[in-house]
Amino acid sequence: MASAKKRPGSKSPQIPKANHSPTKKHRPNPETPADILKQRESLAIFSVKEKLLAKIHAHNSCIIIGETASGKTTQLPQFLHEGGFSRQGTIVVTQPRRVAAVSVATRVAQEVGTELGQLVGYTVRFQDVTSPATKIKYMTDGMLLREALGDHLLKRYSVIVLDEAHERTIHTDVLFGVVKKAQRVRLKRQLPPLKVIVMSATMNVDKFSNYFNKAPVLYLEGRQYHVEVLHSMEPQTDYLFAALVTVFQIHKREPPKSDILVFLTGQEEIEAMVHTINDIAKGMPATCPRLIVHPLYASLPSQQQLRVFQPTPDGCRKVIVSTNIAETSITIRGVKFVVDTGMVKAKTFSAISGLDLLKVQRISKAQAWQRTGRAGRQSAGSTVHYSLIRISYRLYTQQEYRNFLDDTIPEIQRCNLASIVLQLLALGVKNPASFDFMDKPSGESMKCAFTELQLLQAVEGAGEAVCLTDLGRQMASFPLDPKLAKVIMASKDLGCAEEILSVVALLSVDSILFTPQQKIEDAQAIRRKFVSSEGDHITYLNIFRAFRGLPEHDKHKWCYENYVHYRNLNTACNIRQQLRDLCLRANIPLKSCGQDMTSVRKCLTKGLFLNAAELQREGTYITLGPVKHKATFHPSSSLFGCKPAYVLYSEIVQTTRCFLRTAFVIEPEWLYETAPNYFRQSKGANR
Repeated sequence: MASAKKRPGSKSPQIPKANHSPTKKHRPNPETPADILKQRESLAIFSVKEKLLAKIHAHNSCIIIGETASGKTTQLPQFLHEGGFSRQGTIVVTQPRRVAAVSVATRVAQEVGTELGQLVGYTVRFQDVTSPATKIKYMTDGMLLREALGDHLLKRYSVIVLDEAHERTIHTDVLFGVVKKAQRVRLKRQLPPLKVIVMSATMNVDKFSNYFNKAPVLYLEGRQYHVEVLHSMEPQTDYLFAALVTVFQIHKREPPKSDILVFLTGQEEIEAMVHTINDIAKGMPATCPRLIVHPLYASLPSQQQLRVFQPTPDGCRKVIVSTNIAETSITIRGVKFVVDTGMVKAKTFSAISGLDLLKVQRISKAQAWQRTGRAGRQSAGSTVHYSLIRISYRLYTQQEYRNFLDDTIPEIQRCNLASIVLQLLALGVKNPASFDFMDKPSGESMKCAFTELQLLQAVEGAGEAVCLTDLGRQMASFPLDPKLAKVIMASKDLGCAEEILSVVALLSVDSILFTPQQKIEDAQAIRRKFVSSEGDHITYLNIFRAFRGLPEHDKHKWCYENYVHYRNLNTACNIRQQLRDLCLRANIPLKSCGQDMTSVRKCLTKGLFLNAAELQREGTYITLGPVKHKATFHPSSSLFGCKPAYVLYSEIVQTTRCFLRTAFVIEPEWLYETAPNYFRQSKGANR
């Protein structure tokens, strides 16, 4: 492929041609038990069922590498149940993401022929669809970790399957150590044994095997359909232009219903690409299939996300332009072509600067193969295809690919560890710095986490003598960032728990605001009635109060008209209910402060005081922590264009510069009342 920058007189990038196979029509989705059984038996894992069970019987731990669509996630738990492993406890399968846990559990319940929540169930944050009859349980890794707080040995379970292990989320990495210890202690105490199975499509098998005491590695053959991988012939200087050209060259050559999945890095890129594709498609000849273009990213409203799963109409082609959410979390049937730009937007926490750095960077080799696998999944309905050709177009050269990291840097090495240290102490780990991590986080990150928890009065002591305070134990009972847990605890004395629960719930979900690139001014004008001069937290609270006051049948329409997310607001309602139950157990009185938001802002200060910023003469802000950063309000903030003297923010992100996201106005004396020693030192450092 030639350079992607379009210059006067230059040629467009050319993609290699592929030979076409005869096309066949597809049939409707199978629904009968016979069809389901036939589909199960066609999976790669089915032919090695007995060998797998024999290996698992013989070893306490196993590593299973199975390519995309081999059937490991849906079939292995059923094999284990049929093989008698559920007699002494439940078989649990962890997933990094909520959507995967729910969708896979639903599919397995259908295959088993049982109602969801009976033999097969799932548990995700704020939702438990299980019963005493549940023997196969799918759950997020974070939920299993929280269960371990009350039962360190996980005695309810006979088999723990850690799926999608290559993603290395922070909860999965901690679970590795927790289940490994539970397995060892149960063996030592002669309790029923715990089988641990680690599964992935791609991973560093030697590292995983060594970590789990030389566990055997079992390989499952192939993806359901072969995918041809084509690399760019030369480096691309503009991956967006290269992706656009590639989409239309595929579109001109390939028959209808051969859908395309394009990987980009974020909402702005995706919406711009969708708009451009639609504009160009209007001028295409009538002989070309009609293009149906869908964006896909985490903050997209759920009803719009669901459009990507709709069957492609006859004579049309679907193009999905997505972030890395489509790498592993979901399967979009009908995709035959993947356009991989090789880029991803990733957040990394710097313990030295205290900043979350959000930047576009190269993916890893493991991610590249995950993206390629998206073209190898089953077509909607059957193994009979409209087109047998499946290609992954990589918009980077083979040499560039060889320079990629083998695996994505684990989240444990690139995030704030305060919540993990708090959880480990609650789990009885005396020295979290010596915890058995597969990849240890840096000493600076651990030190930063301990310092934050000490300032929040959650821990006391140091080194081997560090321990939770009474306040810290109460904070650990809330499934929240320690700063937000401290805010809830502070509401007890300030009499505003009802409002604080709403604000904390809103901060625990993705943004409740939905602002399409083409309608920024419209969205801002319509939402102006909710904007508070006190800041974003109060603005969000105003939106939430209006939403909760509506009849259920009016909420969807109201959210659409006001450019806010129904799903995220509804999730916030569920989170608020669970937090309310936890407050009742912690004897926190559920009082309301009415319309006066001063108590709410004071209460937020009790937990977020580390995130203070002060206005400077030139109009920018400087953070008041040990490391000073110049920052401005993010354009999405309700304080954008305002100049209050002091603010607190929920998040500071560095892209091209530092932005304060989700901020509110405070009085400076509140900081000294909350942490006098910290701010005296901070002011001294400023001088």
